[in-house]
Amino acid sequence: MLTTFRITAILEGISYLALFAITMPLKYWAEMPQPNKWVGYAHGFLFISYVILAIVFWMEKKWSIKRLFVLIVASLLPFATFYVDKKYLHPLR
Repeated sequence: MLTTFRITAILEGISYLALFAITMPLKYWAEMPQPNKWVGYAHGFLFISYVILAIVFWMEKKWSIKRLFVLIVASLLPFATFYVDKKYLHPLR
């Protein structure tokens, strides 16, 4: 479970950054909307997967509600899933 959650967190963070740094400029500056569409679909799937896995992992580890809040908020901020991986998930290995 830990490995799956860590991989999902990293991929969600990468897809979020790719959406903002690569595909949005392509959409608006180069008038190429297709990459934004596909990366957006992938990010949406990874976002939902991350949130579901965060809740399941939180319940499995019996962590505090504050830690669940940190996990969920991390999915909304750029680079935050990398922080969660480093601070909360990596030490559990």
